[in-house]
Amino acid sequence: MKDALIPIRQKTKTTCPYCGVGCGIVISTSDGGVTVKGDAEHPANLGKLCSKGSALGETMGHEDRLLYPEISGKRAGWFDAIDSVANGLTETIQKHGPDSVAFYVSGQILTEDYYVANKLMKGFIGSGNIDTNSRLCMSSSVAAHKRAFGSDTVPGTYEDLETTDLLILTGSNLAWCHPVLFQRIIHAKKARPEMKVVVIDPRRTMTTDIADLHLPLHPDSDVVLFTGLLRQIDQANTVDQEYVDKFTNGFDTALSEAQSATIEVVSRITGLSRQDLQQFYDLFIATEKTVTVYSQGVNQSVMGTDKANAIINCHLATGRIGLEGMGPFSITGQPNAMGGREVGGLANMLAAHMDVGNEVHHEIVSRFWKTDKLTQKQGLKAVDMYKAVADGSIKAIWIMATNPVDSLPEADMIKEALSKCPMVVVSDIMGNTDTMAFADIKLPAAGWGEKDGTVTNSERRISRQKAFLPLPGEAKPDWWIISKVAQKMGFVKEFAYTSPADIFREHAELSAFENSGRRDFDIGAYHDISDEMYEDLAPFQWPQAKGEQPSTTRFFADGGFYTNDRKANFIPLSPGVPSSPCSNTLIMNTGRLRDQWHTMTRTGKSARLSAHAAEPIVDITFEDALKRNIHDGDIVKVSSAHGEIICKAKVSQELRAGEVFVPMHWTDEFANQARVNSLIRAVTDPVSGQPASKFTRVTISPLNPTIYGYAISFSKPIFIQADYRTTVRVENGWRTDFALSLQVDNPEKYASDLFSLNGDEDKLVYQDGRQQDNRIFIFKANKLIAALFLSPAPLNLSKDWLGQQLGSEIEDPVTRYKLAAGRPGADQPDKGPIICACFSVGAYEISDAVRSGKCSTVEQIGDVLKAGTNCGSCKSEIQQIIAPNQILAAE
Repeated sequence: MKDALIPIRQKTKTTCPYCGVGCGIVISTSDGGVTVKGDAEHPANLGKLCSKGSALGETMGHEDRLLYPEISGKRAGWFDAIDSVANGLTETIQKHGPDSVAFYVSGQILTEDYYVANKLMKGFIGSGNIDTNSRLCMSSSVAAHKRAFGSDTVPGTYEDLETTDLLILTGSNLAWCHPVLFQRIIHAKKARPEMKVVVIDPRRTMTTDIADLHLPLHPDSDVVLFTGLLRQIDQANTVDQEYVDKFTNGFDTALSEAQSATIEVVSRITGLSRQDLQQFYDLFIATEKTVTVYSQGVNQSVMGTDKANAIINCHLATGRIGLEGMGPFSITGQPNAMGGREVGGLANMLAAHMDVGNEVHHEIVSRFWKTDKLTQKQGLKAVDMYKAVADGSIKAIWIMATNPVDSLPEADMIKEALSKCPMVVVSDIMGNTDTMAFADIKLPAAGWGEKDGTVTNSERRISRQKAFLPLPGEAKPDWWIISKVAQKMGFVKEFAYTSPADIFREHAELSAFENSGRRDFDIGAYHDISDEMYEDLAPFQWPQAKGEQPSTTRFFADGGFYTNDRKANFIPLSPGVPSSPCSNTLIMNTGRLRDQWHTMTRTGKSARLSAHAAEPIVDITFEDALKRNIHDGDIVKVSSAHGEIICKAKVSQELRAGEVFVPMHWTDEFANQARVNSLIRAVTDPVSGQPASKFTRVTISPLNPTIYGYAISFSKPIFIQADYRTTVRVENGWRTDFALSLQVDNPEKYASDLFSLNGDEDKLVYQDGRQQDNRIFIFKANKLIAALFLSPAPLNLSKDWLGQQLGSEIEDPVTRYKLAAGRPGADQPDKGPIICACFSVGAYEISDAVRSGKCSTVEQIGDVLKAGTNCGSCKSEIQQIIAPNQILAAE
């Protein structure tokens, strides 16, 4: 990586490419590499970064990059590639109409890229068939905002999460999914201990450590919980009647619908005790300054929109919206989910927060873009889009910066659909994603650090992403690729952009066009921004109309909603009924790990990030594991009606009996059968079209393989056959855990094939005939370049330590033989499993510090080992290590 770096700027201020917090970053480039630090001046993070952000410099190498265009598997020039895409789209449209083509885009592209893609599809191809992977994470929140407010408006700011007196975190593992924001909350609570935090989540996550009250409700019972709260607000005479009468519609109907949500009914459906429910309701009723933060646990449901509206109803009823420390707050998953919403990246939206199907908005956008082809109907949302690919309705699809073969529900159906599609175009930075395998035309896109543009975070703050590295190979920015295709299709003047600044100016001008306060999104102040001002654009929050100065803005304290009568709408919601129990199945929940991102195409490059969770797992309770003869660490098969995955069981008490949890990140690139979305049914919220990723009925059974294996190697091993296999990076190469249902008759030959050996390497072979263990170590020039462990029983090895031995120069035969133990001797330190990814601090280091008497608190661990002093997302795990080791130290 270092050899490939050519410094462009000594220091560059940019924005993190991961979650919706939108952290500012300062990049320093030199001949030696890239240094990443948090930007202390950025209002989102104030200098803090999470483990993923801190490791960005480790993920920017060019290995596995797509560096040149390809057509039908052969390298091509850009002229031919652009020509092929444009001609393919044009011919498909001429034969089958504009709705026979589709774009599937991503919250990983920049606002300028999004704008051009949306303009081409909706404005000039004339179809609504452009949707985004943001459909999978926050479209239910968008739909709820629009139903209640008349616009997709997040009312508050991050500061509200710090100044509130009651913070409700529902469907959000903020500690792992938005760790920098979580640390801001921890600091606020420490400064004001009277601040209360309620966490609503079926699981006990690391976020619950901050909670004064944890409500582990049954999955998908949020609507009745908050509908019951609305009823309690009325019963306690704490409705803000003046606000309701002046600024809202439909309160009486919503309240009437909520009357059946008594404490008894809510308790039965949610599984929560009446005491805990009453405590929660009393806290909300008594605390004026209340913020409710919600994320994927609310959105990713067949009733996600209703869940969000149930929350919003309670804030409208109490007038707790738009003021400091008050309001409903949707936290987005991706860095530019909000930017995509602003430019119409969703199939049901037009640019600048206008709507498909709204005649006024249609006329405004048509005149601004000077087009008579603007779509008059909504396009297909993500799940339906791929169903249309499967049934042949869509004959050409262009996928940009996302990996739907892994991330969409019924993922095996996505594979089959793309395999049959006549034309699949994929723009991406990586050449080996599971989706790229189906591309007829591959387009090398610029990645983070190589492209320029803007992103918008969860509090409506627009920030710059800047290039600080040269474009590798022939990679190009997405806006350039789309614009060239559009020009080749005949729209030369309409897509004659020469820079992202050109696009941003047009985007800003459209936001202000015939607006005059009628629409929430307005950044007209930047309609004539110069290239120089765009280059140095400071983070700002919208709206910012022409003539205005940047300021912090909250919406709706004094009404001013964006409905026809400028009043908010209460949404009447039925409390519902509990889901029917099923003795043979478990309810599977999915979500993120602390140190990984989406399908690992970026974070999977970092050995440090892979150290915290190196294998796909399923969390299962001791009770449910016992019933199925499953033990901690067993390899198991998780099956649903739509597919199956193979992973390791992790016995956990963080769940309710009858429920399991599986991380979402694993792909065919890193494991042979762990794509969790292959299990999930393609059922969606009827309003938003968002898939239900948090509720899937599954069965689990032990796999019982014949051989268990572990390998480390400089180069990625080649597996012909494995029932279970996961491969992740370690510091100098790769670590592979695997299991087989067949015997290995010749372990040395197996090692030779696995590691592609040339025959000139030195081998050390250890065999235990009684235990049938085989341990083979490969040296070249006295350096350990690979090792293989095979056993009929699960391997008890110090796997992290072994990975650290790769590349070690070991000439002494005795020292080589010591490796066969699979763990360090007394004279060699073993960190143990990595707990703090930021500083690579292991569990054994933490436990040793506690047992020695040096440390008894998380803060002292930070002082001695630095663990937990950067992003802080490991503090809860550190505390879990401290408690039992304090007992041992006292004995």
